[in-house]
Amino acid sequence: MLDLFDKIQESVTFIKSKWDGTPKAGIILGTGLGPLVEQIDVAVAIDYQDIPNFPVSTAPSHQGRLVCGTLNGVPIVAMQGRMHMYEGYPLKEVTLPVRIMKALGAQTLIVSNACGGLNPNYACGDIMLIDDQINLMGDNPLIGINDDRLGVRFPDMSQPYCPKLIDAALTIARKEDIVAHKGVFVAVSGPNLETRAEYRFLRTIGCDVVGMSTVPEVIVAVHEQMSVVGFSVVTDMCLPDALKAADENEIIAIAKGAEPKLTKLITSLLGQMA
Repeated sequence: MLDLFDKIQESVTFIKSKWDGTPKAGIILGTGLGPLVEQIDVAVAIDYQDIPNFPVSTAPSHQGRLVCGTLNGVPIVAMQGRMHMYEGYPLKEVTLPVRIMKALGAQTLIVSNACGGLNPNYACGDIMLIDDQINLMGDNPLIGINDDRLGVRFPDMSQPYCPKLIDAALTIARKEDIVAHKGVFVAVSGPNLETRAEYRFLRTIGCDVVGMSTVPEVIVAVHEQMSVVGFSVVTDMCLPDALKAADENEIIAIAKGAEPKLTKLITSLLGQMA
């Protein structure tokens, strides 16, 4: 049985047989945000199921392709859809694509997600730059024997998201008249949405938005010493005293509606990396 390092190398060898580029950044596109791929000058798109060791996405609206090419002149590799703990994957598998991106050469991880808004000052369709995170998933992708070739045993999480990239993205948002906040993302395992009491608890401990992804990938990106910037699209408001039943189709529609704003932010940010 291959260990984690060998799995990464096997996956990288296969991808390099299809694409000889070296990405500067890896991008993870969350629920409803896949259309950003249309802006990529695609060299090759590979179905997840064809990549050795790569998990397959089963979540709605997640197409399940690894797209290699350039975006705004910058070589990138983008995940058109991600994996989640609620799909039954161990977090080591959920986060394997991040390690593969780093092994391909990516030094920056750009991560996005659709989320529920806990902060009453937010609104559906707003974008939040993730400034910090809380892990309430009950698991951690770094549990187990550490491989020093991948990262240190105890990675520092005092600044999981790069302040310079956050500030740059907020500057772009102001210039483009895009509503963008800065706040705290909390990850839960899902797949059920939270109760009113749970929303109250999450807001009380300082969370601005809630979702079922991102935190494991960011933990691994920090372990791999990647710079990280994270974008959350608020797709429903989770205010316990004014709570409506969630509509999955509406959530996906709001995410797709916000996608052009997210595309502008990411492409402009990448332009500054060129």
